Amino acid sequence: MTAYFDDLETRSADARAAAQLEALNANLARNGMAPLADLAGLAALPVLRKSELSARQKAQPPFGGLPVSNAVHIFQSPGPIYEPGGISLDWWRMGRFLNAAGIGKGDIVQNCFGYHLTPAGMIFENGARAVGAAVVPAGTGQTELQARAAHDIGVTAYAGTPDYLKIILDKAEAMGLALKITKAAVGGGALFPSLRQEYADRGIACLQSYATADLGNIAYESAAMEGMIVDEGVIVEIVTPGTGTPVVPGEVGEVVVTTLNPDYPLVRFATGDLSAVLPGQSPCGRTNMRIRGWMGRADQTTKIKGMFVRPEQVAQLVEKHAEIVKARVIATREGEMDAMTVRIEAEGGDAGAYARSVADLLKLKGAVEVVTPGSLPKDGLVIEDLRKYD
Repeated sequence: MTAYFDDLETRSADARAAAQLEALNANLARNGMAPLADLAGLAALPVLRKSELSARQKAQPPFGGLPVSNAVHIFQSPGPIYEPGGISLDWWRMGRFLNAAGIGKGDIVQNCFGYHLTPAGMIFENGARAVGAAVVPAGTGQTELQARAAHDIGVTAYAGTPDYLKIILDKAEAMGLALKITKAAVGGGALFPSLRQEYADRGIACLQSYATADLGNIAYESAAMEGMIVDEGVIVEIVTPGTGTPVVPGEVGEVVVTTLNPDYPLVRFATGDLSAVLPGQSPCGRTNMRIRGWMGRADQTTKIKGMFVRPEQVAQLVEKHAEIVKARVIATREGEMDAMTVRIEAEGGDAGAYARSVADLLKLKGAVEVVTPGSLPKDGLVIEDLRKYD
């Protein structure tokens, strides 16, 4: 029988939506924003991007004027961007993932996420505390000492990047040390199927989460391993890259997250990652929306003819002409020169007007091809680079 972290994981869609709307409106009030009548109203609110957050933090250090409360730690991530951290139970909501990975009371977790400046180490330690597991605050590096500690202490679970566990296992094997690790909770990198299988062959069940320093846990795998279940403390939207417009369900787009944490109420924070909604409910019984996991980066900024073309510019092109459904910039080479083609989904329209808008908004001239709606791939790309450099 599945042991759930709490009753929130199996509540009805209506109960979840009502509770999320109440928490969302409380956070909107903290941000000085008007309440919403329903969750669909989120799509009309502005998206907050990391570049904007960084600029705001420089103007109003350390948190850009956001209504942060109960912060006992301040972390620094590349950018730099500064994030608050709390010590209340499961502040980053990582306990839900560790529970799904089978980690709990009686387990000793070797936490190989970094503890210095960046929050990953504290995020997983806070989660381990929420499920009653003990922690070895190992951090990164010193593999021989890590292997020795895992053996001497009797570590039963690993937390860290997917590939570093293999390094510890191989080092322990070379040192003649038997380890008791049977569970792994990983993140911060790609978990390739071959690596997961290698761990399974060594008697280790390995599951992954999708989390960020700003938001904490966003989604996580359960033993069913069918997509990633969205955490109960966030609202996830999938939008067209460079915009805040939700895509058709199932289509690939950028992950935008609203956290319901009252201590750090980020609203429509753009992760820069691509994913898609996975239809249906997880066989494990958890009822929240699922996503397909990490599917690439949404920041498809590409230099063409010496000029950067950004997804936001493509979005502006779509917004300028009401009849345009979607647009896609394609970079190619003609001889030794860059070439740009803009494919536009529209029912007719003035190709000449589209070309003028392309030159005005993208600051480049290129061929414009008008195609029927539904013709462009639903892969989340708005800028496609087909140039070969080898």
